[in-house]
Amino acid sequence: MAESPAAAAGVSIIVRRLTKRFGAFTAVDDVSFEVEAGELVALLGPSGSGKSTVLRVIAGIEQPDVGEVILTGETATHTPPRDRNVGFVFQHYALFRHMTVLENIAFALVVRRRPKREVRARVDELLRLVQLQGLERRMPSQLSGGQRQRVALARALAARPRVLLLDEPFGALDAKVRADLRNWLRRLHTEVGVTSLFVTHDQEEALAIADRIVLMNRGRVEQIGTAREVYERPRTAFAASFLGPVNVLRGVARRGSVWFGDGLEVRGPDPGAGEEQVVHAYVRPHEIDVAREGNGRHAIPARVHRLLVLGPEVKVEAALAGSTQTVDVSLSRERADELGLAEGEAVHLHLRDIKIFPDSADHYSI
Repeated sequence: MAESPAAAAGVSIIVRRLTKRFGAFTAVDDVSFEVEAGELVALLGPSGSGKSTVLRVIAGIEQPDVGEVILTGETATHTPPRDRNVGFVFQHYALFRHMTVLENIAFALVVRRRPKREVRARVDELLRLVQLQGLERRMPSQLSGGQRQRVALARALAARPRVLLLDEPFGALDAKVRADLRNWLRRLHTEVGVTSLFVTHDQEEALAIADRIVLMNRGRVEQIGTAREVYERPRTAFAASFLGPVNVLRGVARRGSVWFGDGLEVRGPDPGAGEEQVVHAYVRPHEIDVAREGNGRHAIPARVHRLLVLGPEVKVEAALAGSTQTVDVSLSRERADELGLAEGEAVHLHLRDIKIFPDSADHYSI
């Protein structure tokens, strides 16, 4: 078979105009993206955003109503799951409880009738890779959650899949184990190099280990880019509010300024001569500084409502003057000590980086 342009360009996964409905509900709505060979890409979004459905369509577990899936240059939209050579790791391990660690990892090779010597060599290789040497005779019930997830990953890698799909792989683990495993997965991916697409609702997880992020909301793609691009240059209100902590201030844009409350003004978009537009301003806590005096149009008078010391960081909750709105500010311990702030004190907030979007319900809040 002749190599397609996509394969020649090193693209392992192409999802094109994908739509999937369940009755009257549209779970995935015209979704398109590509994953280059060797990338580790996160499908990120809140519950119900359609990300797991996209993953299941790529794996062949679900069939799309519209669109196509191309894997390493070959159309796979209607190819049965067993013929796609895709590794799949589920959130809850899905290990065979009656099989040992060795038998679970070897399963995909055994059903393919590979020689016993080849199977054992591959299992030994994977046990070293996932750091479970010496545990091959244990049953899944004898393993910790983190160890079971490593077995699931080794089993998915056993048949040397052309792509690896992971559906909330660390969602069933506690925070400490999850943090350790995601760092381990990043190192493992660097060593193995298999093209990987993983689903997560954990923003920190996606920012920490993904080469790129496909951000989803309500069944559609909001933005695609590196972690830094999506975090620092959000294209939509949802992207600005979902990725990382952020303050959302409601204001009115007119004549090149945005006004908050009574006389609080910062530079902003101009909706047009004589027009006003309700907007939301997004500013992250670390993009706000606190000063005794105001200096410029990005300085907003406020009053310190609460101080919270968290190790090297001090969180300041400040109430904007002339407004019912409050903002959270993140200061270094050194900066906070330098200012010597006290609760109830009048200060000015300097907003260094503000993203302005038109008023919309399409932003994320907990």
